Amino acid sequence: MQENSKNITNERIPTALSTSDFYYDLPEELIAQSPCEERDGCRMMVLDRKSGKLEDRIFRDIIDYLNPEDVIVVNSSKVIPARLLGKTDKTGADIELLLLRTTETGEWETLVRPGKRAKVGASFTFGGILSAVVTDVVEGGNRLVRFDYDKEKYKSIYEVLDVVGNMPLPPYITKKLERREDYQTVYARTEGSAAAPTAGLHLTTELLERIKAKGVGYVEVTLHVGLGTFRPVKVDKIEEHLMHSEHIEVDEASAAELNRRRKAGGRIIAVGTTSCRVLESVSDENGIIHPTSAETAIFIYPGYTFKATDALITNFHLPESTLIMLVSALATKDLTMKAYKEAVEKRYRFFSFGDSMFIQ
Repeated sequence: MQENSKNITNERIPTALSTSDFYYDLPEELIAQSPCEERDGCRMMVLDRKSGKLEDRIFRDIIDYLNPEDVIVVNSSKVIPARLLGKTDKTGADIELLLLRTTETGEWETLVRPGKRAKVGASFTFGGILSAVVTDVVEGGNRLVRFDYDKEKYKSIYEVLDVVGNMPLPPYITKKLERREDYQTVYARTEGSAAAPTAGLHLTTELLERIKAKGVGYVEVTLHVGLGTFRPVKVDKIEEHLMHSEHIEVDEASAAELNRRRKAGGRIIAVGTTSCRVLESVSDENGIIHPTSAETAIFIYPGYTFKATDALITNFHLPESTLIMLVSALATKDLTMKAYKEAVEKRYRFFSFGDSMFIQ
């Protein structure tokens, strides 16, 4: 597997589009507060890029749009209970940490609230079993934190987080999560994400088996969702937005299967913007996908030429976000905004627990 210690990024393409071009009005009641009763029973808007046609379907109908030579690509990163609520050792004041990613030194990059209580050297305790010390202040005011716990009792930090951590739901979800597994894909296996790759929440084990039985390929890649998910676009000129890097992995067998399927005439269908960003990060100008373990800060917006993604399963994203910009790069801005306008009018459910869109 190709190791790359540097960030994978892309050339920023000058564009006349501004961040405000990706704004749309969304009634608050359309923001889904809980998952659909049946994962694959949510609504699905199908967007055909060639004809511009929009269809209203149910997600489990996705199988009707997949051909035997196609391959779906999912992000198997697992959400960790990354939200920690604790106390400062010095005064006993409340402190909140959101774990973003591990570093090469074994520390964690975190978001801390309130930041004034997290100067270098400050220490915290969580649930009486996990302690933390701030070792550095890095980009954007994030803190590097070193954790300590009873290593005879707990095999890893992830076992500790299962006890004291909370699932890091986005701020627009105000309803309490009843079950942790509701914010986890059925194929999640590699711990490391601070948010779920939510397009995959619609897939069930049974639906995946039906898809595979049709002859459709299935490939898992990894992108550990980090700060980029939480960072709004604050600049007017899109190309000036700073993307935070996130860890990605594609193994040799996965790369070989993707290249084989595409060479045979099949489509590569990304499940979610994270899978799409992995594919575009590890493919060359000829669309050949290479085994890779690296960091990516790729930023996809209109004007970008896709190399490895032929179709996309995704959710409905926040206004002015990098995610709606990625969708607009694939489907064109005009068609994307038309689809979003229709989704609002038809009362689709939006964001993480919301309905789905299939762009082909």
